[in-house]
Amino acid sequence: MYGLWEELKNLKEKKWVELSHLMNNESPYWSGIPEGAAELGNVLFDWGNPMLECRIQQFKFPGQYGTHIDFPAHFDKNGVFAESFTMHDAAFPLCVIDISEKAKADCHYAVTVEDIKEYEAEYGEIPEGAFVALRTDWYKNWPDMNKMSGIAEDGSENFPGWSLPAIRYIYEERKAAASGHETLDTDASAETVKMGDLACERYVLESGHIQIEVLKNLDQIPAAGAILFASWPNFEGANGLPCRVFAICD
Repeated sequence: MYGLWEELKNLKEKKWVELSHLMNNESPYWSGIPEGAAELGNVLFDWGNPMLECRIQQFKFPGQYGTHIDFPAHFDKNGVFAESFTMHDAAFPLCVIDISEKAKADCHYAVTVEDIKEYEAEYGEIPEGAFVALRTDWYKNWPDMNKMSGIAEDGSENFPGWSLPAIRYIYEERKAAASGHETLDTDASAETVKMGDLACERYVLESGHIQIEVLKNLDQIPAAGAILFASWPNFEGANGLPCRVFAICD
């Protein structure tokens, strides 16, 4: 009788995949965040209080904590904040570029334009407005924080990721709306050393786009055809926030 209810019923019968890590005091985070910056679940008001029988907790966390969304103001001094993105910016056609085997062979691997063109030859062009996710299977290193960061004996961080030509291709040639990855940073670590900066992340955010970092379970969804949904707290003035991300697929 009601069209949207029927559509929801149909969607409920599809496969739903969690793409975000569970948030707790041990969630993955960038090594530059000071220790103690996250305190989740502290009790402020407890059972047995004569005023009211309930419990109230406090959650303190950096914006870039666990699976999180970055807004342009994270890297762009003149960039927009969370409130500039609406509910219409929370659902996307999802394209998953799989470089997991190459990343397994070389932890410094950076996805290339040719990798993306090979994907398109098999699955069709990345549609305008898509969310393009980079699958490396790096999420399987969690909960070992050193493995997530790819810490080597010399203390350096080593992990796969985006290259600048590839990230420019999806946004400039294919008009993607957003991108994401399983690692703690956008750029492959070797690209960061070469460029002396997180050039890919800077490009994405200075171009006015959003990105989601520290995704998981990209190996459980098809390369094309799924829908990604992202949700985040409706904070004003935030340049990054933990978010809940999931995909619906056949």
